[in-house]
Amino acid sequence: MWMRLRSNHHIAKKTALFALLISVAFVFSYIEFLIPINFGIPGIKLGLSNIVVMFALYQMKPSETFLIAVARMVISGLLFGGPLMLLYSFCGGAFSLLVMLVQKRFFGIVGVSVSGGIAHNIGQIVCAAFLLKTATLIYYLPVLLVSGIVSGTAVGL
Repeated sequence: MWMRLRSNHHIAKKTALFALLISVAFVFSYIEFLIPINFGIPGIKLGLSNIVVMFALYQMKPSETFLIAVARMVISGLLFGGPLMLLYSFCGGAFSLLVMLVQKRFFGIVGVSVSGGIAHNIGQIVCAAFLLKTATLIYYLPVLLVSGIVSGTAVGL
């Protein structure tokens, strides 16, 4: 019985941590949604909610980090965007998380965050180019890479 209580306590703590991290990520997404930043190119954001993903990346299992990232993307995408934004966010976020998991072995937090920001933008451009059936979107990539470096550095710090 003691083991069952201990196990239930662990599950409750883990569930509460998941809920807290997803909630904080949602609040960061909402704050970002309220800040009217327009650089003239779609897709440039601060990425405040990635602070939560970075925390999870270093404190939790990769599968748990993935669940938190997906929950954040789905909730934010449905509330602040639409189906296309959700798709772009998922493509960028999944590629970003994959790259960060690999880079975590070689770089510190800021380097991992920067590589994640860059990968996120690459994932979004590839997704958009595929959906729109045009390779001309590649011209946006240099600007998006710079924004990925800037936002990745800010999130990592």
